Amino acid sequence: MEYRIEGDSLPVVRFQLERGDELISEAGGRTWSLGPVKTEAASHGGVGGALGRMFSGESLFLSHYEAEGPCEIGFASGLPGCIKAIDLEAGQSVIAQKGAFLCGTGSISLATHFQKKIGSGLFAGEGFILQKVTGPGTAFFEIDGHAVVYELEAGEKIHMDTGVLAIMDETCSVDIVRVKGMKNIFFGGEGLFDTVVSGPGKVYIQSMPVAQLVKALVPFLPKSD
Repeated sequence: MEYRIEGDSLPVVRFQLERGDELISEAGGRTWSLGPVKTEAASHGGVGGALGRMFSGESLFLSHYEAEGPCEIGFASGLPGCIKAIDLEAGQSVIAQKGAFLCGTGSISLATHFQKKIGSGLFAGEGFILQKVTGPGTAFFEIDGHAVVYELEAGEKIHMDTGVLAIMDETCSVDIVRVKGMKNIFFGGEGLFDTVVSGPGKVYIQSMPVAQLVKALVPFLPKSD
């Protein structure tokens, strides 16, 4: 199996498959295919996995693609941004925001991940329910805007705006902290809370979450009478 990511700010990932190669995606995730591809709906993780995806707002079933000969499959990002490929060893996991998973090799597994801290789920901007993707295999994720990647040491912390955390290694932990000082809260323009991620592990930050994109576009939308 070979792949390439192209398309700048409106990216696609194109796979060149040989007979027996397999991919998975959210239901209906494939944008196009060329050649002999068998497509089936699969629960991927049994009833528990399907119910977990339903409660997280994802599709109940996944789409499973198997190449029956040389073929090409393309997956396009739904919004302006970038696509990141992450290679996962057996048992290695990453935690991603809901909807970030685009597709992956057939050997990876998807599960629901729940925020352990109530404050993080309420105010961090990513929600209580996230996606957990586990190897072995390669997973592909949609990131809103440009992606900045940090490798945190054990105990090292990074502060960020709420909603910009896209992906982190399972070894990382996330929390929220209130901005200090009344002047900073009311006039600093950074909001009431910050998201704080602690290492060790990689953290993927997105420069323009869809919520911020919508907010930025609102002043330019036609006003109703």
